[in-house]
Amino acid sequence: MKHRSPPLPFVLSAFTLVVIAAFVFSSVSSVSSQTPNKNLNTNSGRPSRKAIQLPTPTPESSEEVVKVDVDLVKIDALVLQKNTARIVGGLKRENFLLYEDGAKQEITHFSQDKLPLSVMLLIDRGGCLDPYSDEVHRAAREAIDRLKLVDEIAVMSYHTTTDLIQPFTTNRILLEEALNHIPPHAEMGGHCLNTLFDYAANYMMKASNPAGRRVIIVISGLTRAFDCPDSPTGKSAALSIYESGTVVCAIIPKGAEQAFENGQMTMLTRVFKVGGLDYMDIQSLANETGGEVLSNEPKKLDTTFETLIDHLPSRYNLAFVSTNKKRDGTTRKLKLDLAPSIQKSQGKLVVKARRSYIAPRK
Repeated sequence: MKHRSPPLPFVLSAFTLVVIAAFVFSSVSSVSSQTPNKNLNTNSGRPSRKAIQLPTPTPESSEEVVKVDVDLVKIDALVLQKNTARIVGGLKRENFLLYEDGAKQEITHFSQDKLPLSVMLLIDRGGCLDPYSDEVHRAAREAIDRLKLVDEIAVMSYHTTTDLIQPFTTNRILLEEALNHIPPHAEMGGHCLNTLFDYAANYMMKASNPAGRRVIIVISGLTRAFDCPDSPTGKSAALSIYESGTVVCAIIPKGAEQAFENGQMTMLTRVFKVGGLDYMDIQSLANETGGEVLSNEPKKLDTTFETLIDHLPSRYNLAFVSTNKKRDGTTRKLKLDLAPSIQKSQGKLVVKARRSYIAPRK
């Protein structure tokens, strides 16, 4: 009997899986964590716009700075209509219901767009895809222009290591220069999300704005990646993000190649998780912190970026002091909901807010 060859699609898919698996393990085993480079990298540049030097802005009044009890838990929430994704504004404190581990909590502080933001822009420079095209660069630049002058912004790039390109600043000229001098794409570079988010969480603690007004925006072609060695684990990095009170968002330039690579990585993380190989998932971070992951074609990302940025000042700022007075450093579950009367009058609504927080320690 003659041996029959397997179908060609099966051969190609199996071969692809083997190649990708080999690449994943070789990348993970060869990556070493390094201290992030805090110097501006000028290896590459993009044409910059002519701009007038503006003075560094300062808050207009002391009302923009709120000093509160260290045990005050801050929550940043976005309310959208479920069917249309339109922002729901004009809600009041009594329209919200807040629970911690099932116990109802009193909302003691409430406002909307009163405090400035601390925003970190994290730009992926590794892997087979380059998500930071000219279109994405322009979209990021225009998005920054939509923020308030008192909003501070930091810029980082990452692959196997994390580089701080521009520390927190309100100076738009410095930010323009940072975006024009993002390091070149490293095709053989990894996607060390555990290294990235651990460093970003620790750096976010230097932000001048309180928890709940801190936002990370990741520009990446890959939403999942295996943990790189010699760095804190992805679980530890995620806890650091939660403890910093940061909302995680992402912009994904979408295309056929990106969808294929992301799909392969999703499949690999599911397969090799059984063997104990941990990974980080940007979508999970966004879900847990109340953020958003938006994607579109690169040429349309300007409007997608605008949507994300316009959502930031539309978020509600809530805070409470827990009825659980134990300072035990445990993770406590949060649930923010809307009163039935609002759901009835406004229709089906979606609340995006952090799902947990780390209790204070002794």
